[in-house]
Amino acid sequence: MNAQCFVDQVATKDILLRVTSVCAECYDGLKVGEHIYYDLQNYRYLCHNCYDKQSTATEYNSEEEEGGLFA
Repeated sequence: MNAQCFVDQVATKDILLRVTSVCAECYDGLKVGEHIYYDLQNYRYLCHNCYDKQSTATEYNSEEEEGGLFA
């Protein structure tokens, strides 16, 4: 099972000034009021598009692992 988790947040001025103002994956600029996603496994903020890509990849990997050890 993949333990990747995301926290959905709304970008605030403080986050953009103190932490990051760009997506860690594609380097697109993040804007105040935009939904951003904190990747708890890799300690980074992602934009919505990169979050969707990561989520899809995680779901695909989880489906492959569902069979168990002796399936």
